[in-house]
Amino acid sequence: MALRVDRDRQPWRCSRGLPHKPLVFGQTNQSWKYKPCTYADLHSLIEITIPLQSRDEAVLVLGPYDRFAKLIRQALNIELFTRNGNLRIKGEEADVEESKRRVDHLLGKIRKGRELNLKAIEEILLGPPSDPLRPTEERRISGRSQGHSASPVRTHSSKASRGLRLRPVEPRSESQRRYLELIEKCDLCFGCGVAGTGKTFLAVAAALEALRRGEVRRLVITRPVVEAGENLGFLPGDLQQKLNPYVRPIYDALSTLLEFEDVTRLEDAGVIEMAPLAYMRGRTLSESFVILDEAQNTSVGQMKMFLTRLGEGSRMVVTGDPTQNDLAPRVKSGLNDAVARLRSYEEVGIVEFGVKDVVRHDLVAKVIRAYETTPPNAPREDQG
Repeated sequence: MALRVDRDRQPWRCSRGLPHKPLVFGQTNQSWKYKPCTYADLHSLIEITIPLQSRDEAVLVLGPYDRFAKLIRQALNIELFTRNGNLRIKGEEADVEESKRRVDHLLGKIRKGRELNLKAIEEILLGPPSDPLRPTEERRISGRSQGHSASPVRTHSSKASRGLRLRPVEPRSESQRRYLELIEKCDLCFGCGVAGTGKTFLAVAAALEALRRGEVRRLVITRPVVEAGENLGFLPGDLQQKLNPYVRPIYDALSTLLEFEDVTRLEDAGVIEMAPLAYMRGRTLSESFVILDEAQNTSVGQMKMFLTRLGEGSRMVVTGDPTQNDLAPRVKSGLNDAVARLRSYEEVGIVEFGVKDVVRHDLVAKVIRAYETTPPNAPREDQG
């Protein structure tokens, strides 16, 4: 059985002694045009077989109700079907090779135990045939590019950080890719945008990788505690117990990227430090990777104070969502002010995330859009 596709992307069937049409997912009799083809047409096609380890892999590749299979056929002009526990791809050589590369990329992630939602699978199978999928260009958090570091990279391997077992992290959007590149390239990077775009998680991942490589001695994570009026003295417990509820998202990121024992060991050794922003005043943070989270809740003065803590051999990442500001009505956000002031500096990286970069539940993006389109003067439920 040999198939080819003409210029209007309609499948042809060779009629030379081939009485039966094979079962192909997502195809119907009405979608076929029976046309004769030449001997040259017959031999311009190739077919490859990709072994599958389970039925679940077939379901993930073909998609629910063969959704992905149909889209792949339309996008890449190939046949895609399963037979005898194998995935078969048939078509022109270039189209088949492109399809195989995408499928291999997806199967590699599945077999490594990665948890992928439908959106991530669709991006892998149907995304542009450029950077995100090519193995040679696959973007993992790795060493800083030669010649791109604003400060010289030194090695500060410590006993506590040696041998860290980091789970691999890959960007899932172009903005995330650029964010990681700028974190490596610049000593000060701002990640601004809506919730659920991975700003804090990727910053923590990059920080742990820098720590593992010995580029910094410690990881310092801070955030303004606006809800407690920046005064933790009235809360019960010691400083760590008072701060824990506010840095829970950071712990979630750490526990995702590291084993629990490693997180505890690094904290006990003082390699990972968490402190409220008010405790940064007067300090010089040298040879450190410093993350300021929830930066939209800093005042202009607090942001200036924080940025001027940057010491020799250190890097800073500032993250925040300008749309979720908990400051008093007439207090200007230090995040917006800093981005406006520093945008023109080459040494400063700025990435602005949008709704398209949301990596949480699909409904989160819809919620964000709904709030963005709500008239600013519309009455709120809590106002009656």
